[in-house]
Amino acid sequence: MEIVAVELKTGRKGSGSLVAKVEQSLRDAILAGNYAPGDRLPSEIELTETHGVSRTVVREAVTALRCDGWVDVRQGAGIFVLDRSTIPQKSETLDGARLASDLEVLEVRTPLEIEAAGLAALRRSPAQEELIFDCHAAVLRCINENRSIREADLALHLAIAAATNNPLFTQFLEQQGQHAIPQSKVVAEHQNDEQTAYRRLIHKEHEAVVLAISDADDRAARLAMQNHLRGSQLRYRDLLRAARGLERSFP
Repeated sequence: MEIVAVELKTGRKGSGSLVAKVEQSLRDAILAGNYAPGDRLPSEIELTETHGVSRTVVREAVTALRCDGWVDVRQGAGIFVLDRSTIPQKSETLDGARLASDLEVLEVRTPLEIEAAGLAALRRSPAQEELIFDCHAAVLRCINENRSIREADLALHLAIAAATNNPLFTQFLEQQGQHAIPQSKVVAEHQNDEQTAYRRLIHKEHEAVVLAISDADDRAARLAMQNHLRGSQLRYRDLLRAARGLERSFP
């Protein structure tokens, strides 16, 4: 079966727009019945040729589909369509009366992702390491193009979780979705200089994690992830204080 191709002009569209178009094209093909549950989608190379985009764009689009429960990526086997009728909807898995606060999510993420970073350093395959590099590069592209890094940030953390080869780490982040990455609220979007500086700080913290995983240094990976997520908690607590007119006092 052939997938419905979309016209993409890489010279005129940003990478975020390309990712969205490829993702939507794949969703449309699945909804149209071109691919039934259990079917394997075209290979990464075939998708890059069909859509005229880079492998990174295809990977980000597939990651978005996986986060939403549309496909399952099986190492060495391919991308397979999931039966969405068997997947609990978010309304069934989340308490509709209350969503966890940003700090609560960060507190739960911290010990899990510290361990995930250490395991990823020990267990990641070459392909998983390459995907982590690609996701890290995608964050930098968003910064350089003055776009939100939220989706790229989540994709990187998902790639690290997947590299543990323990699906429970990935499932936790997928269950939280974009709520797992609340960073866009730390600095208002209209504060361009501050927003860019904040995003580059996040990228630098990510870089320490990525390099430690690449070096197979589990202790350094755990420490780097700890610094990143505990730093996020401190930034959010400072944000809450500022919103209430409180300032940190020093002796």
